[in-house]
Amino acid sequence: MQEIMQFASNNPILSLAWVILLVLVIVTTAKGMFSKVKTITRGEATHLMNKEDAVIVDVRGRDEFRKGHISNSVNVQAADIKKGSFSELEKYKSQPLIVVCASGHTAHESATKLSQAGFEKVSVMKDGISGWNGDNLPLVRGK
Repeated sequence: MQEIMQFASNNPILSLAWVILLVLVIVTTAKGMFSKVKTITRGEATHLMNKEDAVIVDVRGRDEFRKGHISNSVNVQAADIKKGSFSELEKYKSQPLIVVCASGHTAHESATKLSQAGFEKVSVMKDGISGWNGDNLPLVRGK
């Protein structure tokens, strides 16, 4: 214990950085555990689509969507969800929704907004369309 205190007093910036990182890891873990929006794998997404009629909500731009998207997915842009204009999704309120984006990083904000709007079961697919494509799973072009 004495060595830790000596290290901390000799290296205050490094010690502060370590404490900040520790707090961020704890906050991120707690936030993920208590969030209504869960991150799911591609296998779990496929299971939800096949067994529970989950709806894929693709939040990428129209051009990206046309280049390749998951079959039967609905394209609602993230900006529209942020503004609250997602009336085409209202009929899916009781069904599971899987929100996807290009890489899995920007879908969380849209998924949280949908969850707050009363959608019952909202998930985000880990790694987004790039992960789906990386696993050689089928994409539909056009539309």
